[in-house]
Amino acid sequence: MTRFRVIVAEAIRSLGANLSTTFAATTTVLIGMFMLGLVIGLGSWALSLSDHYKKQLLVNVYFCTQLRCPSEGEANTSQIDAVRRQLTAMPQVKSIRFVSKDEALAIERKKHPELVAGLPGNPLPNAFKVIPRRAEDIDAISTQLGTAKPKGVETICPPAPGSKAAASGIGESCSQISHRVLSVARYLWIVVLIAFIVLLVSSTLLVANTIRLSIFARRREIEVMKLVGATNWFVRGPFMVEGLLEGLGGAVLAVILLVLGRELFMPLIHLTNASDIHAWPFGVHILIVLVTGLALGAAGSGLTIRRFLKV
Repeated sequence: MTRFRVIVAEAIRSLGANLSTTFAATTTVLIGMFMLGLVIGLGSWALSLSDHYKKQLLVNVYFCTQLRCPSEGEANTSQIDAVRRQLTAMPQVKSIRFVSKDEALAIERKKHPELVAGLPGNPLPNAFKVIPRRAEDIDAISTQLGTAKPKGVETICPPAPGSKAAASGIGESCSQISHRVLSVARYLWIVVLIAFIVLLVSSTLLVANTIRLSIFARRREIEVMKLVGATNWFVRGPFMVEGLLEGLGGAVLAVILLVLGRELFMPLIHLTNASDIHAWPFGVHILIVLVTGLALGAAGSGLTIRRFLKV
């Protein structure tokens, strides 16, 4: 305990004696942790948004109608049940919902009454809404169903390669949208991960270079301590505690700025009303920022002083 008190007292004395480097290191941690908090908040919200849209991806299986398939005629009940059995047997399928042509027309009347007003009949087909276990499984489901070529099926959306729908171009737009959503979600993960790593590395280097100035100014003191028999950890201790305090101070200030920004600016931003789109809990942001600030301060001091311990 005596040695620990000596180390802490020496670290506090050093912070007061080197106010310029203390301010520079704390400000560096403040900027880095504030940016880290923004990256975590915006990145987790963006990933939640991509997951929201991925959950909406599904495979639509439209059955023949007398109008669209005059040679085959209306798909009958046995053909619809056969397609249901094929879909149920696929491991990629999570659930199947049947939408009758009457239900589809009622939905269209609610959404777009101007489009269905005055129709002499019901041109909409019976359909299956196939929900995949993962959004990435939509191609596998449409491909398997397209390869099987079940009777009574007019369109598979997204269309399976080589299927009737793909050859005719029917459903091409929805396939492009599905693939675009998956591509954006995939690249978004990569961008957030790269931004997080780059920010951590750059913050560590900035903190280490700032603390290096303080250590370089006291290199003679370190050499004397080593020559009189001080161990490496006894010499390193005050600098690491100093780095911890600077990291904690910068992280606390960054948390204060994040709280102010959340209270002042977040009520002014209305991006979406979906209940399942949200960033990580703010308490998690605070915890990550504080722990990372402490780790950066300690790591910056510990890594920088290594070269000065070789006396």
